[in-house]
Amino acid sequence: QVELVESGGGAVRPGGSLRLSCAASGDTSSAWYMAWFRQAPGNEREGVAIISVRSHFRNTYYADSVKGRFTISQDTANNTLYLQMNNLKPEDTALYYCAAATEVVQNVYAARQYAYWGQGTQVTVSS
Repeated sequence: QVELVESGGGAVRPGGSLRLSCAASGDTSSAWYMAWFRQAPGNEREGVAIISVRSHFRNTYYADSVKGRFTISQDTANNTLYLQMNNLKPEDTALYYCAAATEVVQNVYAARQYAYWGQGTQVTVSS
């Protein structure tokens, strides 16, 4: 069992920045991938940034829509996952979720591959 708690969401103007945090507890050593997903009203849940936590190289994966603007990172000492979001756009407005996969997955961007989820934190980008 892995428990995930997100924080750091809020309202920001276009071009602004936010950093989301996800505190992980429980059997965190069972995780293979940690990820940030987002879901806007009427849309499917979208994988935006993933990190392979079992890999020595900590491979990262990003959705095309956020490449060059978002950075995923992990503080292993504190079991915390981060998402640094820069140059935010109105289309980034969504509920952002932290997720963990406890097995090797075929598609790191597919929500169905992740067994554990946080409650979400709202990000609103508006002028």
